[in-house]
Amino acid sequence: MPTTAAKPAGLLDIESLDRVEIEAILERAHFFQPIESGPFRRLDALRGKMIVNLFFEASTRTRVSFEIAAKRLGADTVSIAAQGSSVSKGESLVDTLNTLVAMRPNAIVMRHAASGAPHFLARHLQIPIINAGDGPHEHPTQCCLPGKDQKCIRAGLRTGSACARTRHRKSKTG
Repeated sequence: MPTTAAKPAGLLDIESLDRVEIEAILERAHFFQPIESGPFRRLDALRGKMIVNLFFEASTRTRVSFEIAAKRLGADTVSIAAQGSSVSKGESLVDTLNTLVAMRPNAIVMRHAASGAPHFLARHLQIPIINAGDGPHEHPTQCCLPGKDQKCIRAGLRTGSACARTRHRKSKTG
């Protein structure tokens, strides 16, 4: 009897998560927040893990946030921008990602201008994909930020992606 491999965990959107999953993400994010008056401490929760930050769309705040978070959690990171990748020479997105996957990263953080690009990759790759923004569609990781987005999600509204899209439109280069 054939078995199917379990899909790796990732974060592609907010809408597909139920309230329990959203609460778990927010609680985990809160756990890693630094004490207000204290310095940031480096943890080793991701020691020995490699995270690839793949940004096909200009970003400063989001890219740097992921780099800093991964390093503070002890991960090794590789950051790749579209203009410095083979995609700029015509290589397909799937070919580029397959090359990266062959290097065995533990997760790929991806930002792309095309709506649904992270979902597309997740269907083709057996590696966790974290959506760091896919055009005007969604920016689910911003719902993990402190503030009104958490209140929106904690209230049980299934509009977390609407919160994310609103914030994303306000900071298209973020």
